[in-house]
Formats: sequence, structure tokens, C-alpha cells
Amino acid sequence: MIELSDKFTHLVLAPAIGGSLVNWTVRATGQPLLRHSDAQAINTGLPGKLGCYPLAPWSNRIAQGGFDNPDGWLALAPNSLTDPLPIHGSAWQQPWQVTSQSEHEVVLELRCETPFAYHARQRVHLDNGELNIDLCVTHLAEQPAWHGLGLHPYLPRRPGTRLQAKARQVWMSDAAKLPTGLAPVPEDWDLRQLKGLPEGLVDNGFCGWDGHCLIEQPELGYRLECQASGAGYFLLYCPPGLEFFCIEPVSHPVNAHHLPGRPGLKLLEQGQSTHLAFNLKYTPNA
Repeated sequence: MIELSDKFTHLVLAPAIGGSLVNWTVRATGQPLLRHSDAQAINTGLPGKLGCYPLAPWSNRIAQGGFDNPDGWLALAPNSLTDPLPIHGSAWQQPWQVTSQSEHEVVLELRCETPFAYHARQRVHLDNGELNIDLCVTHLAEQPAWHGLGLHPYLPRRPGTRLQAKARQVWMSDAAKLPTGLAPVPEDWDLRQLKGLPEGLVDNGFCGWDGHCLIEQPELGYRLECQASGAGYFLLYCPPGLEFFCIEPVSHPVNAHHLPGRPGLKLLEQGQSTHLAFNLKYTPNA
């Protein structure tokens, strides 16, 4: 485990568990800023039980058992016990290495050969209650390939939790959680104004996002103001009855490899890179 601290907050990371963030808490009160990970969650060794993990070289699900690269079909196998489709790339299932560390910052790196060769770098920095996560991936394989990025934070959900995240449209999805088409945002999911989270299940991608979101946690005594770059989309996951929700900044919609124009994906040649960043600023309630 790696620990970072600033004046207001404390962060614990588990580089060996997919480069994951474990807990981010308020130093004065111990309140969780990401979903709290207890010993049982940590001992599973699963990033999806922790606070946040990186998504590379794609986000979410891919259909049809793979996708076309310029040099031909790239076959993908399911990589999660809980999903029949390949999901979230490969970086979250690899141990990351610590390449530099200080009181306020750590840099993690990963060289991976699956599903093609790439190098990932994750810089995590704390400063006066602001958590900055910068994710960069460089393509290493000789043949070009399509890349996408994302981050998968889990946030506390309380009865009073409120969210603002402006989007123009939402991808509706089928039983396999794959997009079927763009639609106007339903009223219950319309988060242009700060409001409570939807009561029913939401597991959808939203487009036309400016990268900004606001999370108010009145029961926990704070708000988070967040800003993403390199992410024109977000995924909202609200499972009913559970004490967390996810708003995931991503560079592309679900199954973009099979959507017209491959929206948000980047075709990288050897040595080329793509970036995504997310800043979460903690402010205590007055």
C-alpha cells in the first residue's frame, strides 16, 4: 500500500491491485470521499471492490468477440467472472510499478502485452484537498491499434447525495448493456441541475459532456467539484439499494469499436500516446 497526504485529505493506493485507489478520506473526520474499502474488500484483490481504477486500452464492454484493427481482426476473450463480454481493457488486471513517490504524489507505470503492447502511466497527486489523476497510454506494438481510456471511481451514496453532470444525449442499451442508439436524456436522468440520484438502475453512457460534475454529500459534510479532460463522455452507474454510485469519465462510449465512426477512440501508431485526466476538489460544508 502507498499513502499520500495533504493538509485536508489522506489517500491509500494499491499499485499491485490494478493500480487502484483504495480509500480517500477527510483527515479531520475520516469521512469517505471515495467508497470506503474495508479489509474484506482489499483482501479480494479485485479493483472493482476498491475506490477507483484505471481503464485502458478501452473502457467498458466490447461486443462480437473483438474488433477490427488496421492489420486485421483482434480477438478478445471475456476477462471478468461477472460479465460475458470483455470489459474495461487489461490495465486493471495487471500489477503496476511505483516509479516515483513523495508525500503528495506517486507515479505508477505498467508495461502490458495484452491485447497488444502498450505502456501506461498514472500520476496521482494531492494538493490542498484536490485529487488529480493523470492517465497516459503509449502504444508500443509495431502495428497500430485503437485505444480508449477511462477512470472508474466508486463514490459514497447516501439518501441526500446529489449530482450535477450536464449531457446532451444518452445511449440507451439492451439486455447485454450494449448501446442501441442515442436518445434525449429522460427526465429522471437529467442532471443538468443538481439533483438526487435516480432510484432505478442506471448503467448508461452520456455524451455531449463538458467534463464537469458536482457531487454534494450533505450527510458526509462536503462537496466534490470534479473536472475531466480527454473525456467527452461519462458513464453513470447507479445500482439500486447499494451505498455507492459511479460517474466514470471516459474517452468513448460503450462498444465504440463497433459504432459508426468509432467515436472517441484514437488510432495510435507505435510511440504515439493518448491522455485522460480527472480532478476532484474537496470542499467542506460551511
